[in-house]
Amino acid sequence: MSSTSSANAPSANASSTAHQGLFTAARRQVGALFRALMTPSYPATPLFSQSPRRWLRRLPYGVAIVLTTVLVPASAQVLSNDYGESGESATLLAFAQTTPLLLAVTRPLQAWWITIISDVIGALMILNPGMQRPIPGMEPPIWPWLPAGIVGYLFLMLALALRESRPTLVAVWLVTGGAGLALSTGVDNQVDNTGVLLFVLSGVVLLIGGALRERGDVQRRLAEQETISEAERAHRTLLEERTRIARELHDVVAHHMSVITVQADSAPYRIGGLPPDAEREFGSIAATARESLAEMRRLLGVLRSEETRGERAPQPGLHQVPQLVEATVRAGIPTELTVADDVAGLGPLPQAVDLSAYRIVQEALANVVRHAPGAATRVSVSAAADPPALTVLIVNGPATGVPTTPLETTGTGHGLVGMVERVRLVDGMLDTGPLPDGGFRVAARLPLVDIEEPS
Repeated sequence: MSSTSSANAPSANASSTAHQGLFTAARRQVGALFRALMTPSYPATPLFSQSPRRWLRRLPYGVAIVLTTVLVPASAQVLSNDYGESGESATLLAFAQTTPLLLAVTRPLQAWWITIISDVIGALMILNPGMQRPIPGMEPPIWPWLPAGIVGYLFLMLALALRESRPTLVAVWLVTGGAGLALSTGVDNQVDNTGVLLFVLSGVVLLIGGALRERGDVQRRLAEQETISEAERAHRTLLEERTRIARELHDVVAHHMSVITVQADSAPYRIGGLPPDAEREFGSIAATARESLAEMRRLLGVLRSEETRGERAPQPGLHQVPQLVEATVRAGIPTELTVADDVAGLGPLPQAVDLSAYRIVQEALANVVRHAPGAATRVSVSAAADPPALTVLIVNGPATGVPTTPLETTGTGHGLVGMVERVRLVDGMLDTGPLPDGGFRVAARLPLVDIEEPS
Protein backbone atom coordinates (compact mmCIF):
# COMPACT_ATOMS: atom_id res chain seq x y z
CA MET A 1 0.00 0.00 0.00
CA SER A 2 2.74 2.39 0.90
CA SER A 3 4.82 1.43 -2.12
CA THR A 4 1.87 2.14 -4.42
CA SER A 5 1.44 5.57 -2.88
CA SER A 6 5.14 6.27 -3.32
CA ALA A 7 4.97 5.29 -7.00
CA ASN A 8 1.99 7.57 -7.65
CA ALA A 9 3.60 10.56 -5.92
CA PRO A 10 6.11 11.45 -8.72
CA SER A 11 3.41 11.27 -11.37
CA ALA A 12 1.15 13.52 -9.33
CA ASN A 13 3.96 16.01 -8.85
CA ALA A 14 4.73 15.94 -12.60
CA SER A 15 1.08 16.53 -13.43
CA SER A 16 0.91 19.42 -10.98
CA THR A 17 4.07 20.94 -12.45
CA ALA A 18 2.68 20.64 -15.98
CA HIS A 19 -0.57 22.33 -14.95
CA GLN A 20 1.37 25.13 -13.30
CA GLY A 21 3.47 25.57 -16.45
CA LEU A 22 0.36 25.77 -18.62
CA PHE A 23 -1.24 28.23 -16.24
CA THR A 24 1.89 30.39 -16.22
CA ALA A 25 2.12 30.36 -20.04
CA ALA A 26 -1.58 31.22 -20.37
CA ARG A 27 -1.23 34.05 -17.87
CA ARG A 28 1.79 35.35 -19.75
CA GLN A 29 -0.11 35.33 -23.06
CA VAL A 30 -3.11 37.08 -21.52
CA GLY A 31 -0.78 39.69 -20.04
CA ALA A 32 0.86 40.24 -23.42
CA LEU A 33 -2.53 40.69 -25.11
CA PHE A 34 -3.66 43.10 -22.40
CA ARG A 35 -0.48 45.17 -22.78
CA ALA A 36 -1.03 45.20 -26.54
CA LEU A 37 -4.47 46.72 -25.98
CA MET A 38 -3.03 49.38 -23.70
CA THR A 39 -0.05 50.51 -25.78
CA PRO A 40 -0.28 51.64 -29.43
CA SER A 41 2.30 50.10 -31.75
CA TYR A 42 2.92 53.28 -33.76
CA PRO A 43 3.04 57.02 -33.00
CA ALA A 44 -0.04 59.13 -33.59
CA THR A 45 0.50 59.87 -37.28
CA PRO A 46 -2.25 59.85 -39.93
CA LEU A 47 -2.81 56.76 -42.03
CA PHE A 48 -0.90 56.85 -45.34
CA SER A 49 0.97 59.98 -44.16
CA GLN A 50 4.15 58.77 -45.87
CA SER A 51 2.50 58.16 -49.23
CA PRO A 52 3.78 60.39 -52.07
CA ARG A 53 0.24 60.64 -53.48
CA ARG A 54 -1.72 63.55 -52.07
CA TRP A 55 -5.12 61.98 -52.66
CA LEU A 56 -4.11 58.85 -50.76
CA ARG A 57 -3.01 60.89 -47.75
CA ARG A 58 -6.43 62.59 -47.67
CA LEU A 59 -8.46 59.45 -48.33
CA PRO A 60 -8.76 58.29 -44.65
CA TYR A 61 -10.06 61.71 -43.60
CA GLY A 62 -12.61 61.74 -46.40
CA VAL A 63 -13.90 58.26 -45.64
CA ALA A 64 -14.12 58.99 -41.90
CA ILE A 65 -16.03 62.24 -42.47
CA VAL A 66 -18.47 60.63 -44.93
CA LEU A 67 -19.15 57.66 -42.65
CA THR A 68 -19.67 59.89 -39.62
CA THR A 69 -22.02 62.20 -41.53
CA VAL A 70 -24.12 59.26 -42.74
CA LEU A 71 -24.06 56.95 -39.73
CA VAL A 72 -24.84 59.45 -36.95
CA PRO A 73 -28.37 60.37 -38.17
CA ALA A 74 -29.04 56.81 -39.37
CA SER A 75 -28.11 55.29 -36.02
CA ALA A 76 -30.07 57.94 -34.06
CA GLN A 77 -33.18 57.31 -36.15
CA VAL A 78 -32.98 53.52 -35.67
CA LEU A 79 -32.50 53.87 -31.91
CA SER A 80 -35.42 56.30 -31.64
CA ASN A 81 -37.94 54.61 -33.97
CA ASP A 82 -37.21 50.90 -33.52
CA TYR A 83 -35.98 50.72 -29.94
CA GLY A 84 -37.98 53.48 -28.25
CA GLU A 85 -35.07 55.61 -27.13
CA SER A 86 -35.72 59.29 -26.58
CA GLY A 87 -34.39 61.72 -29.17
CA GLU A 88 -31.71 63.11 -26.86
CA SER A 89 -30.39 59.75 -25.66
CA ALA A 90 -30.54 58.28 -29.20
CA THR A 91 -28.56 61.20 -30.64
CA LEU A 92 -26.02 61.15 -27.81
CA LEU A 93 -25.49 57.40 -28.17
CA ALA A 94 -25.17 57.67 -31.96
CA PHE A 95 -22.49 60.34 -31.57
CA ALA A 96 -20.60 58.26 -28.98
CA GLN A 97 -20.62 55.18 -31.24
CA THR A 98 -19.77 56.90 -34.54
CA THR A 99 -17.64 60.03 -34.02
CA PRO A 100 -14.58 57.98 -32.87
CA LEU A 101 -14.17 57.16 -36.56
CA LEU A 102 -12.65 60.64 -36.94
CA LEU A 103 -10.08 59.78 -34.26
CA ALA A 104 -9.32 56.45 -35.95
CA VAL A 105 -7.36 58.21 -38.70
CA THR A 106 -4.53 59.02 -36.29
CA ARG A 107 -5.26 56.99 -33.10
CA PRO A 108 -7.22 53.88 -34.06
CA LEU A 109 -6.57 51.99 -30.82
CA GLN A 110 -7.93 54.81 -28.65
CA ALA A 111 -10.88 55.17 -31.01
CA TRP A 112 -11.60 51.46 -30.68
CA TRP A 113 -11.75 51.68 -26.89
CA ILE A 114 -14.32 54.50 -27.09
CA THR A 115 -16.34 52.63 -29.70
CA ILE A 116 -16.45 49.23 -27.96
CA ILE A 117 -17.44 50.81 -24.64
CA SER A 118 -20.13 52.92 -26.35
CA ASP A 119 -21.45 49.90 -28.25
CA VAL A 120 -21.71 47.79 -25.08
CA ILE A 121 -23.45 50.62 -23.22
CA GLY A 122 -25.82 51.10 -26.15
CA ALA A 123 -26.63 47.37 -26.27
CA LEU A 124 -27.46 47.39 -22.55
CA MET A 125 -29.63 50.51 -22.93
CA ILE A 126 -31.83 48.96 -25.64
CA LEU A 127 -32.09 45.63 -23.78
CA ASN A 128 -35.68 45.65 -22.44
CA PRO A 129 -38.55 43.21 -21.98
CA GLY A 130 -40.10 44.18 -25.29
CA MET A 131 -36.98 42.98 -27.12
CA GLN A 132 -36.99 39.60 -25.45
CA ARG A 133 -40.76 39.04 -26.05
CA PRO A 134 -41.43 40.74 -29.40
CA ILE A 135 -44.97 41.36 -30.61
CA PRO A 136 -46.21 38.48 -32.87
CA GLY A 137 -45.94 39.30 -36.58
CA MET A 138 -43.12 41.85 -36.14
CA GLU A 139 -39.56 41.34 -37.35
CA PRO A 140 -37.23 40.17 -34.57
CA PRO A 141 -35.09 43.00 -33.20
CA ILE A 142 -31.38 43.22 -34.14
CA TRP A 143 -29.12 42.90 -31.12
CA PRO A 144 -26.50 43.51 -29.69
CA TRP A 145 -24.82 45.34 -32.61
CA LEU A 146 -26.93 47.59 -34.84
CA PRO A 147 -26.31 47.74 -38.62
CA ALA A 148 -24.95 51.30 -38.54
CA GLY A 149 -22.62 50.36 -35.70
CA ILE A 150 -21.37 47.30 -37.62
CA VAL A 151 -20.44 49.41 -40.66
CA GLY A 152 -18.50 51.92 -38.55
CA TYR A 153 -16.88 49.15 -36.52
CA LEU A 154 -15.57 47.43 -39.66
CA PHE A 155 -13.98 50.68 -40.85
CA LEU A 156 -12.38 50.98 -37.43
CA MET A 157 -11.06 47.40 -37.73
CA LEU A 158 -9.48 48.29 -41.07
CA ALA A 159 -7.77 51.35 -39.55
CA LEU A 160 -6.48 49.19 -36.70
CA ALA A 161 -5.20 46.49 -39.05
CA LEU A 162 -3.28 49.05 -41.11
CA ARG A 163 -1.59 50.50 -38.03
CA GLU A 164 -1.28 48.08 -35.10
CA SER A 165 0.78 44.94 -34.54
CA ARG A 166 -0.46 41.36 -34.77
CA PRO A 167 -0.88 40.81 -30.97
CA THR A 168 -3.02 43.95 -30.76
CA LEU A 169 -5.25 42.78 -33.60
CA VAL A 170 -5.71 39.35 -31.99
CA ALA A 171 -6.60 40.98 -28.66
CA VAL A 172 -9.12 43.33 -30.30
CA TRP A 173 -10.73 40.43 -32.17
CA LEU A 174 -11.04 38.32 -29.00
CA VAL A 175 -12.54 41.23 -27.04
CA THR A 176 -15.05 41.80 -29.86
CA GLY A 177 -16.13 38.17 -29.80
CA GLY A 178 -16.15 38.03 -26.01
CA ALA A 179 -18.33 41.15 -25.73
CA GLY A 180 -20.82 39.76 -28.25
CA LEU A 181 -20.94 36.41 -26.46
CA ALA A 182 -21.41 38.01 -23.04
CA LEU A 183 -24.22 40.25 -24.26
CA SER A 184 -25.98 37.36 -25.99
CA THR A 185 -25.99 35.15 -22.87
CA GLY A 186 -29.47 34.83 -21.37
CA VAL A 187 -31.22 36.75 -24.18
CA ASP A 188 -34.28 35.15 -25.86
CA ASN A 189 -33.43 33.36 -29.08
CA GLN A 190 -36.14 35.28 -30.93
CA VAL A 191 -33.81 38.27 -31.40
CA ASP A 192 -31.65 38.54 -34.54
CA ASN A 193 -28.22 38.07 -32.92
CA THR A 194 -25.43 39.96 -34.71
CA GLY A 195 -22.65 39.04 -32.27
CA VAL A 196 -21.36 36.15 -34.39
CA LEU A 197 -21.73 38.20 -37.58
CA LEU A 198 -19.55 41.04 -36.28
CA PHE A 199 -17.05 38.54 -34.86
CA VAL A 200 -16.60 36.86 -38.25
CA LEU A 201 -16.59 40.06 -40.33
CA SER A 202 -14.14 41.83 -38.01
CA GLY A 203 -11.82 38.80 -38.17
CA VAL A 204 -11.85 38.88 -41.97
CA VAL A 205 -11.15 42.63 -42.09
CA LEU A 206 -8.36 42.36 -39.51
CA LEU A 207 -6.78 39.46 -41.39
CA ILE A 208 -6.82 41.22 -44.77
CA GLY A 209 -5.74 44.59 -43.40
CA GLY A 210 -2.97 43.05 -41.29
CA ALA A 211 -1.64 41.14 -44.29
CA LEU A 212 -1.58 44.34 -46.35
CA ARG A 213 0.21 46.23 -43.57
CA GLU A 214 2.85 43.54 -43.11
CA ARG A 215 3.41 43.39 -46.86
CA GLY A 216 3.90 47.16 -46.94
CA ASP A 217 6.32 46.95 -43.99
CA VAL A 218 8.37 44.31 -45.79
CA GLN A 219 8.52 46.38 -48.98
CA ARG A 220 9.53 49.47 -47.02
CA ARG A 221 12.30 47.60 -45.22
CA LEU A 222 13.54 46.20 -48.52
CA ALA A 223 13.62 49.70 -50.02
CA GLU A 224 15.52 51.00 -46.98
CA GLN A 225 17.96 48.11 -47.21
CA GLU A 226 18.53 48.78 -50.91
CA THR A 227 19.22 52.44 -50.13
CA ILE A 228 21.68 51.45 -47.41
CA SER A 229 23.32 48.91 -49.70
CA GLU A 230 23.69 51.50 -52.46
CA ALA A 231 25.32 53.94 -50.03
CA GLU A 232 27.62 51.19 -48.79
CA ARG A 233 28.59 50.28 -52.36
CA ALA A 234 29.37 53.92 -53.15
CA HIS A 235 31.43 54.23 -49.97
CA ARG A 236 33.26 50.98 -50.71
CA THR A 237 33.97 52.15 -54.25
CA LEU A 238 35.44 55.37 -52.89
CA LEU A 239 37.62 53.51 -50.40
CA GLU A 240 38.83 51.05 -53.04
CA GLU A 241 39.82 53.84 -55.39
CA ARG A 242 41.57 55.75 -52.62
CA THR A 243 43.47 52.60 -51.65
CA ARG A 244 44.56 52.08 -55.24
CA ILE A 245 45.74 55.68 -55.50
CA ALA A 246 47.58 55.30 -52.19
CA ARG A 247 49.44 52.27 -53.49
CA GLU A 248 50.48 54.10 -56.63
CA LEU A 249 51.61 57.17 -54.72
CA HIS A 250 53.62 55.09 -52.30
CA ASP A 251 55.35 53.53 -55.30
CA VAL A 252 56.24 57.03 -56.49
CA VAL A 253 57.48 58.14 -53.08
CA ALA A 254 59.44 54.89 -52.65
CA HIS A 255 61.26 55.65 -55.92
CA HIS A 256 62.20 59.11 -54.72
CA MET A 257 63.40 57.77 -51.38
CA SER A 258 65.55 55.18 -53.15
CA VAL A 259 67.16 57.95 -55.23
CA ILE A 260 67.85 59.99 -52.09
CA THR A 261 69.45 56.95 -50.42
CA VAL A 262 71.74 56.23 -53.37
CA GLN A 263 72.77 59.87 -53.74
CA ALA A 264 73.51 60.25 -50.04
CA ASP A 265 75.51 57.01 -49.91
CA SER A 266 77.57 57.85 -53.01
CA ALA A 267 78.14 61.53 -52.23
CA PRO A 268 81.49 60.99 -50.43
CA TYR A 269 82.82 59.05 -53.45
CA ARG A 270 81.44 61.39 -56.11
CA ILE A 271 82.51 64.59 -54.38
CA GLY A 272 86.10 64.70 -53.30
CA GLY A 273 87.47 66.59 -50.36
CA LEU A 274 84.36 66.52 -48.20
CA PRO A 275 84.97 67.40 -44.56
CA PRO A 276 84.22 64.68 -41.98
CA ASP A 277 81.11 66.53 -40.73
CA ALA A 278 79.63 66.55 -44.25
CA GLU A 279 80.34 62.84 -44.70
CA ARG A 280 78.60 62.10 -41.39
CA GLU A 281 75.65 64.26 -42.46
CA PHE A 282 75.31 62.38 -45.74
CA GLY A 283 75.55 59.09 -43.82
CA SER A 284 72.76 60.22 -41.50
CA ILE A 285 70.60 61.23 -44.47
CA ALA A 286 71.16 57.86 -46.13
CA ALA A 287 70.31 55.94 -42.92
CA THR A 288 67.13 57.95 -42.40
CA ALA A 289 66.09 57.45 -46.01
CA ARG A 290 66.69 53.69 -45.79
CA GLU A 291 64.62 53.50 -42.59
CA SER A 292 61.77 55.47 -44.17
CA LEU A 293 61.96 53.32 -47.28
CA ALA A 294 61.70 50.14 -45.19
CA GLU A 295 58.66 51.49 -43.30
CA MET A 296 57.03 52.52 -46.57
CA ARG A 297 57.56 49.10 -48.11
CA ARG A 298 56.01 47.42 -45.08
CA LEU A 299 52.98 49.72 -45.39
CA LEU A 300 52.82 49.03 -49.11
CA GLY A 301 52.78 45.29 -48.41
CA VAL A 302 49.75 45.78 -46.18
CA LEU A 303 47.93 47.83 -48.79
CA ARG A 304 48.52 45.32 -51.55
CA SER A 305 46.52 42.12 -51.54
CA GLU A 306 47.48 38.84 -53.11
CA GLU A 307 45.38 39.67 -56.16
CA THR A 308 47.24 42.93 -56.85
CA ARG A 309 50.80 41.64 -57.19
CA GLY A 310 50.87 42.85 -60.78
CA GLU A 311 50.70 46.45 -59.60
CA ARG A 312 54.37 46.32 -58.54
CA ALA A 313 55.31 47.23 -62.11
CA PRO A 314 56.34 50.84 -62.83
CA GLN A 315 53.34 53.14 -63.04
CA PRO A 316 52.34 54.56 -66.45
CA GLY A 317 52.30 58.20 -67.37
CA LEU A 318 51.32 60.70 -70.03
CA HIS A 319 53.90 59.37 -72.49
CA GLN A 320 51.87 56.13 -72.73
CA VAL A 321 48.60 57.83 -73.73
CA PRO A 322 49.31 57.14 -77.46
CA GLN A 323 49.28 53.43 -76.65
CA LEU A 324 45.85 53.84 -75.05
CA VAL A 325 44.59 55.61 -78.15
CA GLU A 326 45.93 52.86 -80.43
CA ALA A 327 44.23 50.18 -78.33
CA THR A 328 40.97 52.12 -78.47
CA VAL A 329 41.18 52.39 -82.26
CA ARG A 330 41.71 48.65 -82.47
CA ALA A 331 38.54 48.22 -80.39
CA GLY A 332 36.54 49.95 -83.13
CA ILE A 333 36.45 53.49 -81.73
CA PRO A 334 37.79 56.14 -84.17
CA THR A 335 39.98 58.14 -81.83
CA GLU A 336 42.14 61.18 -82.49
CA LEU A 337 44.94 62.32 -80.18
CA THR A 338 46.23 65.88 -80.06
CA VAL A 339 49.13 66.85 -77.83
CA ALA A 340 49.98 70.55 -77.83
CA ASP A 341 53.59 71.60 -78.47
CA ASP A 342 53.80 73.40 -75.15
CA VAL A 343 53.31 70.09 -73.29
CA ALA A 344 56.72 68.85 -74.43
CA GLY A 345 58.28 72.05 -73.11
CA LEU A 346 57.02 71.40 -69.59
CA GLY A 347 59.79 68.94 -68.88
CA PRO A 348 59.31 66.09 -66.41
CA LEU A 349 55.85 66.27 -64.88
CA PRO A 350 55.16 65.63 -61.19
CA GLN A 351 54.50 61.91 -60.99
CA ALA A 352 51.12 62.41 -59.29
CA VAL A 353 49.98 64.63 -62.19
CA ASP A 354 51.53 62.32 -64.79
CA LEU A 355 49.79 59.25 -63.39
CA SER A 356 46.47 61.04 -62.82
CA ALA A 357 46.39 62.30 -66.43
CA TYR A 358 47.01 58.79 -67.75
CA ARG A 359 44.33 57.21 -65.52
CA ILE A 360 41.73 59.83 -66.47
CA VAL A 361 42.31 59.24 -70.20
CA GLN A 362 42.28 55.48 -69.63
CA GLU A 363 38.95 55.50 -67.78
CA ALA A 364 37.32 57.94 -70.21
CA LEU A 365 38.27 55.82 -73.23
CA ALA A 366 37.10 52.65 -71.45
CA ASN A 367 33.73 54.30 -70.84
CA VAL A 368 33.46 55.17 -74.54
CA VAL A 369 34.09 51.54 -75.49
CA ARG A 370 31.51 50.30 -72.97
CA HIS A 371 28.78 52.89 -73.33
CA ALA A 372 29.16 54.47 -76.80
CA PRO A 373 30.25 51.87 -79.39
CA GLY A 374 31.65 53.41 -82.56
CA ALA A 375 31.53 56.98 -81.25
CA ALA A 376 34.09 59.36 -82.74
CA THR A 377 36.40 60.40 -79.91
CA ARG A 378 38.91 63.18 -79.51
CA VAL A 379 41.64 63.29 -76.87
CA SER A 380 43.59 66.50 -76.42
CA VAL A 381 46.33 67.40 -73.97
CA SER A 382 47.42 71.00 -73.56
CA ALA A 383 49.26 73.18 -71.07
CA ALA A 384 48.64 76.57 -69.58
CA ALA A 385 51.36 78.94 -68.48
CA ASP A 386 49.67 81.16 -65.91
CA PRO A 387 49.17 79.41 -63.61
CA PRO A 388 51.02 76.33 -64.83
CA ALA A 389 48.53 73.53 -65.40
CA LEU A 390 47.93 70.51 -67.58
CA THR A 391 44.55 70.22 -69.30
CA VAL A 392 43.19 66.85 -70.43
CA LEU A 393 40.04 66.79 -72.59
CA ILE A 394 38.19 63.70 -73.84
CA VAL A 395 35.09 64.26 -75.97
CA ASN A 396 33.06 61.57 -77.73
CA GLY A 397 30.00 61.73 -79.93
CA PRO A 398 26.91 59.48 -79.89
CA ALA A 399 27.18 55.75 -80.51
CA THR A 400 27.26 54.92 -84.23
CA GLY A 401 28.89 51.49 -84.43
CA VAL A 402 27.58 47.96 -84.34
CA PRO A 403 26.10 47.18 -81.97
CA THR A 404 24.56 50.61 -81.52
CA THR A 405 23.34 49.72 -78.03
CA PRO A 406 25.86 50.18 -75.24
CA LEU A 407 27.73 47.13 -74.02
CA GLU A 408 26.75 48.22 -70.51
CA THR A 409 23.63 50.15 -69.55
CA THR A 410 24.59 50.58 -65.91
CA GLY A 411 27.92 51.14 -64.28
CA THR A 412 29.37 50.64 -60.84
CA GLY A 413 30.51 54.25 -60.54
CA HIS A 414 34.18 53.33 -60.04
CA GLY A 415 35.35 55.36 -63.06
CA LEU A 416 33.96 58.78 -62.17
CA VAL A 417 34.76 58.28 -58.49
CA GLY A 418 38.37 57.50 -59.41
CA MET A 419 38.61 60.58 -61.63
CA VAL A 420 37.25 62.81 -58.86
CA GLU A 421 39.69 61.40 -56.32
CA ARG A 422 42.70 61.75 -58.61
CA VAL A 423 41.86 65.33 -59.49
CA ARG A 424 41.25 66.17 -55.83
CA LEU A 425 44.62 64.64 -55.00
CA VAL A 426 46.46 67.32 -56.99
CA ASP A 427 44.01 70.14 -56.14
CA GLY A 428 42.69 70.21 -59.69
CA MET A 429 39.26 70.57 -61.27
CA LEU A 430 37.09 68.03 -63.11
CA ASP A 431 34.13 68.70 -65.38
CA THR A 432 32.06 65.80 -66.75
CA GLY A 433 28.66 65.60 -68.36
CA PRO A 434 26.61 64.72 -71.44
CA LEU A 435 26.58 66.82 -74.60
CA PRO A 436 23.50 67.99 -76.54
CA ASP A 437 24.26 65.66 -79.46
CA GLY A 438 24.25 62.58 -77.23
CA GLY A 439 27.98 62.46 -76.58
CA PHE A 440 29.95 62.92 -73.39
CA ARG A 441 32.72 65.25 -72.21
CA VAL A 442 35.46 64.79 -69.63
CA ALA A 443 37.71 67.76 -68.86
CA ALA A 444 40.40 67.80 -66.17
CA ARG A 445 42.70 70.63 -65.15
CA LEU A 446 45.74 69.47 -63.15
CA PRO A 447 47.90 72.20 -61.56
CA LEU A 448 51.67 71.87 -61.89
CA VAL A 449 52.60 73.95 -58.84
CA ASP A 450 52.27 73.52 -55.06
CA ILE A 451 51.99 69.76 -55.35
CA GLU A 452 53.25 67.92 -52.32
CA GLU A 453 53.96 64.22 -52.49
CA PRO A 454 52.53 62.38 -49.48
CA SER A 455 55.11 61.06 -47.05
